[in-house]
Order: sequence, then structure tokens, then C-alpha cells
Amino acid sequence: MKIIDTESTRRALPFDRLIPALREMFIAGCEVPLRHTHSLQAEANDPPRTVLVMPAWQHDRYLGVKTVTIFPNNAQCGLPGLFSTYVLYDASTGEPLAQIDGNEITSRRTAAASALAASYLAPADARSLLVVGCGRVGSLIPEAYRAVRPIERVVVWDRDEAAAKALAARLCAQNIEAAVAPDLAKAVNDVDIVSCATLATQPVVQGAWLRPRSHLDLIGSFTPQMREADDACFAGARLFVDTQEALQKSGELLGPMSRGVFAADDVAGELADLAAGRIQGRADGDGRTVFKAVGTALEDLAAAVVVYEASDSI
Repeated sequence: MKIIDTESTRRALPFDRLIPALREMFIAGCEVPLRHTHSLQAEANDPPRTVLVMPAWQHDRYLGVKTVTIFPNNAQCGLPGLFSTYVLYDASTGEPLAQIDGNEITSRRTAAASALAASYLAPADARSLLVVGCGRVGSLIPEAYRAVRPIERVVVWDRDEAAAKALAARLCAQNIEAAVAPDLAKAVNDVDIVSCATLATQPVVQGAWLRPRSHLDLIGSFTPQMREADDACFAGARLFVDTQEALQKSGELLGPMSRGVFAADDVAGELADLAAGRIQGRADGDGRTVFKAVGTALEDLAAAVVVYEASDSI
């Protein structure tokens, strides 16, 4: 079994390779059971500790399992709160093929999925991008989006101004025009695409700030308690999701649906529908589009296969 480390995983997943791989996997499809979630708390007052198990497979091709451990108290001992590992198997024999850095797979496939959605939903001439949240995923958004749209200007914002300044500096060092947004409302109104990758539990972006023909990408809310956008962000917009699971898990959608802002039937389609051409993406004259993702093991499997099949050359 191959052991593929962080740097090798990163080198194998440039976005011009990963985004088409995701598109192909969404079209082909694979088996994706609901993720397993287990709490490791022995007593009610124990610190929260969680294990996620996310399998996916294509019959007689590849089988993959991602395990994620979430230990929020790790910060007290100087460790990340989340670790992730991916194991890829031969689906016809069960033979283990590779252990791959799961953190790198998760962050890069997440940014790539948003860029894939934007390739159908963002204005074709979109040249300006605002990144809200400059963490592991947010820092990858500009590179991913530049693979699908002619982005010339990037603005970044984070509650931690130091994180925003650091990302802007890295982008400038790559000869990308980038700056920190001093005023979030003004920045939202001044760009074609807004991408949010935060852990917010209250709305960060307001619909009143958005341009009429903009594209809003919502990554962060993956539990019912999390939310990045207010109700007005959805008013009059065409809403798409990565999978139907988003309607069951994300506070971004559960809250507005409970208040009658929109119904589940109002969702225009899923990412697989866009990739396969079953539903049209942005058309001339369309107004605002919104894409909400919670992630799926299908994306992990697609990324892991790319890494494994490139492993002889990395």
C-alpha cells in the first residue's frame, strides 16, 4: 500500500486537473452512503470529540473511506482540532492501494466543487471575487476560481484581519491583484462573485449588499447551527445545492425553509444535474445565483483516484 504525504497529495491535485475529475465523477455517479457520525464522549461533561466515517465506491473500480476526527480542545495542546485520513482500495478485490492525506483532499476538493458550480452559475465575464473567510479552504478559492473564470481582482475579508492580510500578501506574491476589504458591505457590492468559507453561526453576508447578477457561493454551513447568509440572499435567486443532503444538514437552508423563505422544491438543481446537462446553468439575463454545498464523499473519491493514478509521477 502506498503512503502519499501532504505535499505529494497537493502536487497531484492542481485545480485544472481536479475540477474536470469532479465533473466526470458527478456525471458517472458512485455509491455514497450517509456519513457515519460517532461521539466519543463517555460522560455528559466530557469535551466534545467526534469521529466521521465517509465511504464511497464505484463497483469494480475504486472504494474509498475517509475518517475525520474532530477534537475541538486540541488547541489547548497546540494541535489542530481536525485530522483526516483517506484510504483507497481496489473495489473488485478489497486490496488497500493507498493511504492519502485527508486534510489536503478535503480542502482542495471543497474549493474545486465550488469552482465547478461557478463554471455553470457565475457570470461568464466575472472578473472580481470576494473571499469571506481566509482559512484552509478560503485560501484556495482564488486559485480554484481562476481555473474557471477570468478573475482579475480578488478581495479578502476575515474576522481576523491578520489572516486576511496574510492571504492578500500571498496572492500578490503570485502576481494576482488582491487587497483586504476594510468594509464588508461595500466589498460585497463591488464584486461579481462572493465565496464564503467560514464557521459562522450568524449571517455574515446580507442580501441587500449583493449585486443583482452576482453569484453567491456558500461553503461553511455544514450543521443546522451554522449560517453565513441572511434570508434576503435567497430572495429572487436561483438556488442550487451540491447534493440533497444540504437540505437536511445546513442551517443555511433549514432556517429560511422553516420561515417560508423558500421550499425544498424551489431548489433549481444539484451539481450532478448541472454537470450532466440535465438542468441549465446561468442564462443571459439571469439574476443572482446561489450555490450551497455541504460536501460529499463522491468528491473525496474523485480526488483520491486522481492522487493515486498520478502517484507514479509525483
